[in-house]
Amino acid sequence: MKTVTLTGGQEMPVLGLGTWKMFEGSAYAAVKSAIELGYRHIDCAWIYDNEADVGKALHDCFKQKIVSRDDLFITTKLWNDRHRPEHVAAALKEQLVDLQLNYVDMYLIHWPVAHQFGHPRPESGTDFESLVDVPLNDTWNAVIECQNAGLCRNIGVSNFSQSKIDDLTAATGVKPSCLQVESHPYFKQSQLLDYCDKNDIAFVAYCPLGSGDRPEQMKGLNEPKLFDCQALKEIADAHSITTAQVMLSWAVNRGSIPIPKSANAQRQKENLESAQIELNESEMNAIADINVEHRFVDGTFWELEGGPYTAASIWL
Repeated sequence: MKTVTLTGGQEMPVLGLGTWKMFEGSAYAAVKSAIELGYRHIDCAWIYDNEADVGKALHDCFKQKIVSRDDLFITTKLWNDRHRPEHVAAALKEQLVDLQLNYVDMYLIHWPVAHQFGHPRPESGTDFESLVDVPLNDTWNAVIECQNAGLCRNIGVSNFSQSKIDDLTAATGVKPSCLQVESHPYFKQSQLLDYCDKNDIAFVAYCPLGSGDRPEQMKGLNEPKLFDCQALKEIADAHSITTAQVMLSWAVNRGSIPIPKSANAQRQKENLESAQIELNESEMNAIADINVEHRFVDGTFWELEGGPYTAASIWL
């Protein structure tokens, strides 16, 4: 598996397994299957409600000597109701217990959104806290302390804009080593990718296949269907590969790190093989010319009456 070198010197595999939407115990079998197939990069989060299952799979893979801990790159994320500095290290330590690990390779602030402690899924605007009351800089400083304590080897952010990253860096002197955002052929985020390239920030692409199976409440009316894109289908036919493989190969070839989710062993295998598929300049240009611009995870679910957040403010 190809890797990219992070600012701290650690190697991060260029394709990983996403675990969002792995419910009812499916994460155990999916993670174990993926590792057996050769995946070495697993992406997790507290809010996915499956880190204990992921941890069992990791434990069994270590016990069966399928891999060693040093072979794997494990990412997890700080959830929104643990943004106050006094909660950050405790949150990560709880996650490490579930994951059955002594450290994670990457720890991310999941969203630039803060909730009241103990309200992980807000039901009203009063369940939030504003970023004036809980500044992102304070949260970031607490994440830095986790890195200094050896709880995580690298630190980064998710769903942050360039301006928010610049603010964090200016305020603390510590730049994130990773940014995780939605990215796929219908939402390329090329300007943000260029910014990350110039600043030595690993650009990790979630929903690299459009996340058509995400919860219905997160879907809009008349959304474009990524898998219906004719340009992608033509490239797939030319290579005798799947449309999904085209999207993942494109992601890797442009320098991003896709983390597709699949619990199906055959699709996991196909996804993993995508990292080795080369697209030519003409094919890369054809995807660059796709003129659809659609964010599937648009942040409107954080817009609750009386709350401090709008989707527009999150992406600023």
